[in-house]
Amino acid sequence: MPVLTKNDESLKKALEVAHTAPNRRVAGQDPVKRQQILDGAKQVFLSVGFDAASMNDITREAGVSKGTIYVYFGSKEELFGALIDRERRAKLALLAEALDEKDTVRETLMRYGFLLTRLMTSSQLTRVQRMVIGVSERMPELGKQFFDTGPDSGKALLADYFAKQIEAGLLDISDAVLAAQQLYDLCAGGLTRKCIFGAITAPPDEEVIVRTVTSGVDMFMAYYGTDKLREG
Repeated sequence: MPVLTKNDESLKKALEVAHTAPNRRVAGQDPVKRQQILDGAKQVFLSVGFDAASMNDITREAGVSKGTIYVYFGSKEELFGALIDRERRAKLALLAEALDEKDTVRETLMRYGFLLTRLMTSSQLTRVQRMVIGVSERMPELGKQFFDTGPDSGKALLADYFAKQIEAGLLDISDAVLAAQQLYDLCAGGLTRKCIFGAITAPPDEEVIVRTVTSGVDMFMAYYGTDKLREG
């Protein structure tokens, strides 16, 4: 049998990868397995942080082989990005439910503001935000992805809701996207920053959130509410 040189062995491995790649892509379509990996990754990231987390840790927590993980995700960064996207989708679904147009505008914004603030100040999301801030300087694309698909994504839902209320004559807003940012800051911005930077060591209780959101919504409605809304 001829002796393989180092280059021969590398070529052989490359050919094996190329030969099996189509099968790997098919194997990577199992949604249950993908969620299993994401669940394991979530536990590891929340436990030790992004930098300290290793693919070996994630394989153990998820109960899969390292080879299986790489069928679904090409790197730890890609895995973290997929986890951010999954969590975003779940939170957006909750926020969308809060924008129930059957209630008054004030009732709707109170419900939305309370839910948003509770989500943004939760212990889990606080840890994730700190984690992303810690790696954003050397991986700015990860920070941007988190911002675009995380804290910022719910504002599009709110802007769409505002557009409908503007059409109904209940709100007078010239820039719905800016107004969505303003309501976010009034309701959740201050408390979220306090949680991230440790000014408070636990999520604010319900009384604090209700007081903050009530004040924020009242200020928002005083500025953007129309006479038609006040008469109603």
